[in-house]
Order: sequence, then C-alpha cells, then structure tokens
Amino acid sequence: MIPHSEIRNLHLKEMICFARETLGLPESIPIELFPLEGRGSDRRFYRLKWNPTESAILIHYNPKRVENSYYADIALFLKEIDIPVPRFIRHAPDHSLILMEDLGDTDLRSLRDTPWEIRRTLYQKTLSVSHKLHSFPEKEFPKERVRLMEGFNLDLYRWEWNYFKEHFIRGICQIEMKPSFEANLEVELSGLAERLLETKRCLIHRDFQSQNVMILKGEPLLIDFQGMRWGSPFYDLGSLLCDPYVNFNESQQLDLLAYYYDLSRQALIWEDFQKMFWEASSQRLMQALGAYGFLGLRKNLKSFLEHIPAGIQNLNLATSHLVSLPHLHQLSETCQRALNLRGGQC
Repeated sequence: MIPHSEIRNLHLKEMICFARETLGLPESIPIELFPLEGRGSDRRFYRLKWNPTESAILIHYNPKRVENSYYADIALFLKEIDIPVPRFIRHAPDHSLILMEDLGDTDLRSLRDTPWEIRRTLYQKTLSVSHKLHSFPEKEFPKERVRLMEGFNLDLYRWEWNYFKEHFIRGICQIEMKPSFEANLEVELSGLAERLLETKRCLIHRDFQSQNVMILKGEPLLIDFQGMRWGSPFYDLGSLLCDPYVNFNESQQLDLLAYYYDLSRQALIWEDFQKMFWEASSQRLMQALGAYGFLGLRKNLKSFLEHIPAGIQNLNLATSHLVSLPHLHQLSETCQRALNLRGGQC
C-alpha cells in the first residue's frame, strides 16, 4: 500500500505536470505550488509560481458536486459579455483541474477597515458589475453550451430555511421551536419565497459576498460564480450589503442600495424596493447562518463560527425593518439572546 503522503505527492506532481504542459514551461523552469486556505467549499486552491513575477491559480474540484464542473464554461460566458472575471486558461474535466489567472490576494473583505470613501467607490463599481449581470436578457443566454444550477424556486428557498433551522437554530443555538411557532414560521417563510419569486428573474451570482469580489488595480472582478443561476437580484444585493464578513452602518447600506436603485430604473417605488431588499437579505442570511453552522460544526472549520455574531445581528436588523416576518424576527432575537448568554461562544 502506498502511504498517504506519497499519494499526496503523486497528486501534486500530476497537477504540476498539467500546469507545465498548459503553460508551455520546460522542465528547466521550477514550478512552486502553494495551497490557499480559508474557503469552505470542497475545492482546493493553489497558487503556482514559476518566477518572481509570474503566477496562476490552480483549482482542483470534487466532480461529485455538479456545479464545480460548470465553472469553466460560466467563466468563458462572463468574459464574453464583459463581466470582469479572471482569465480562464484551461479546464481538464478528466482530472477535475482548472487553471485561471491569478488576481492576487486583495478582495473587498481585506479592505473592510479602509476609509469609507475608498470602500464606497469600490462597492459602487461592484454594484455596477452586478447590475450589468442582472440586466443580461434571458432570451440571449446560450443554454446549449453553458450549464447552470436550477434556478431559485420554492423548493430551493425552502431548502435554505430548513438548512438554517437544522444547522443554526438547532445546531448552534440549541433551540427547539414549539410546533405551533414552527408552523407559523413556515407559513411566513413560504410567503417570503413567493414574494421573491415575483420579483424580476435574472442571472445572479448566488454567493455575492466580499470574499468573492477581488480588487485588481482598483477594479472589481468576480470569482466563485459556479453557483450562478436564475433568481432575484435582491438576493445578490442582500448577499453583498448584509455581508457578515464586513461592517456597514445602516446609512452606508442604504447609500449603496440607492446607487443600485438609480442604475436599475426600477418600477418599484423606493420604499417597496427597500422592503424587498430587507426581505431578500433575511433569506440570504438564513442561508449564510446555516452554512456557518454546518461548516463550523459538521466540517470542523471553526473559523466560520466567528462570523455568527455578525450574521445574527444582521438578520435581526433586516427583520426589524419588516412587518412581514414577525416570527423570524422573534426567532432571531431569541437566538441572539441565547448566544449572548453563552458569551458569544458557539
């Protein structure tokens, strides 16, 4: 039997061989491979370096998760429609390997402590990119060559709130809801899903948060878009502007939301637009909190637990703006109290 360490070394040699062949580098040029940590997906990221100034990103993905195999074709499509993404170099589906342009290490999250004037400009540019994506005509989408995950529907929204209940409410907060309360919550969340399904259907990133917006030479580029699908633009807006990884005050959130509103020339009046934003943010935050619980407890990625206090605070804020989600607001307050009693420990 080959020891695990040798299996790992053989695999690394295979990846370096793939990169060398793709980049046309002779054996005389050494290639270094550095693992990149900190992501919760079942993909592994590596930075390849072959001289002091040249590098690329190598992705090794799990083909059993079908959306991973969609990444390359989506990248090419986004490039075609002038959505800023890293340059695609090569996809080897037989080996589950993708080679992409290296955009460096600066993302919106890494700039979270920079002055608001700088962040505001970067977020406005990012919102302009999202608006361009959201505006792409569905009838022009090349579905014969670009595969996407199934669009948002009632089942997917229900999956997200069940994920939230299992991995956050029960797993993190250790709360068992009374059957009558849970039944009322189910009715309330079904109504939320129906309202989101009535909004404009467009292409959305699905995980449009600060770590998935790289900044290169002052311009935003999107990454981790393999989960792209048809859905509500408000879901992306909630992902970006109620992101637990960064801090906004409410006036900053609304300032950026108004920027997108002006771009979109919405039929909705501003008050209704804000309401849909807070509703979609509530939906997205349930998904995010469920993910933090799942990754932190089931996958033992403890760093994700650190984002729970900000996530539940954001959910509490979002639901406080709404009369349509009283049970979810009550539940978020109960969870926040439970976590505070435990000193914020998850």
